[in-house]
Amino acid sequence: MSLGNWIAVGVAVAVSVLLVTVLHWLLTHQLSKVWTLAEHLVRRCRYSAYAAASVLGVNLAIPDADGFENPRFWYPIFQHGMRIAMIASLTWLGLTVAYAITDMVLARLAVHNGDADRRSRRLQTQVRLLRRVAATLLGLLAVAAILFTFPAVAALGAGLLASAGLIGIIAGVAAQATLGNLFAGLQLAFSDSLRINDVVVVEGEWGRVEELTLTNVTVRVWDERRLIFPVSYFTTKPFENWTKHGSSITGVVMLRVDWEVPVDRLRAEVESFVTGHPLWDGRSWALEVTDVLDSGLIELRATVSAADSSSRWTLTVQLREHMLTYIRENFPEALPRNRTQFTGMDGEEQQYAAMWPASAFRRSSAVASSVGAEHDETD
Repeated sequence: MSLGNWIAVGVAVAVSVLLVTVLHWLLTHQLSKVWTLAEHLVRRCRYSAYAAASVLGVNLAIPDADGFENPRFWYPIFQHGMRIAMIASLTWLGLTVAYAITDMVLARLAVHNGDADRRSRRLQTQVRLLRRVAATLLGLLAVAAILFTFPAVAALGAGLLASAGLIGIIAGVAAQATLGNLFAGLQLAFSDSLRINDVVVVEGEWGRVEELTLTNVTVRVWDERRLIFPVSYFTTKPFENWTKHGSSITGVVMLRVDWEVPVDRLRAEVESFVTGHPLWDGRSWALEVTDVLDSGLIELRATVSAADSSSRWTLTVQLREHMLTYIRENFPEALPRNRTQFTGMDGEEQQYAAMWPASAFRRSSAVASSVGAEHDETD
């Protein structure tokens, strides 16, 4: 290449970079006020746009090797490398533009009302998966285009296309698990079975869906651990989704107390506590006797409604603590205990006695000793 050629390359690159700079200024200072996409384009495409402009300028300015009588040995290699660089940079630019567009969509779908906006979270999940699919396909096409710039690979193109059916079968068998996860991810996203930020219970662990890709689902557990599941797990095994049709949920508190407890007093206390609690959503509450046990205990179930799972957890644990304190301070005889029934000295059955297990042991020993002492005095 002559000096004039290099000058032409420099001018082409400078003009391309200048155009990108002007466009960047317009997007930042002018169009961003009226066009929502402008901000996302500037953030995503800043480096890819300059790279694509520079490489495109070089490719437009450099002469073809056929135009030289005796080109230097490195020139065809340089020209081929610039073609590859142009494919790679344009692919990078295309990916960043696609991500900028989807970022704008995701920003509009951002959840502003917590977990209640179920439709928004469903669309967010679908958009994220679709852009991953698009990025994967665009990357594969770019790799194929780069490979076909090599004459040896291009010559094999016809043979590869002719055997595409056999290759597809072999690839399908070899990548069966990967393809299964791919289709499982699309199935989850478009069947609305699982969404980003859904509250799920999987393998006995409670957490939120933090990330959903074409291969894995990341569940963030309440103690900040992350559980990684293959996407196919959620299409082949049952799991609990607490936000499938909304975030509202009902919490349950189970209590086992002695059957002497005044249930109406406990019900009034539950009502007073729940209705005055800031986490109660105002929908429902109840206290019911669900079972009478053989051990002389009854089973009470208190139910309270909350706006979401986090509020439900806090409300139920505070209700449980409050009721335990209330029963202990006001009705200590209603706490779980062992019951015995004994016969008096006159042979008549006395009213049952109820006591704590340890106290029962000590009292029974004292009774036996006193009875023995009275028997000795009688003798």
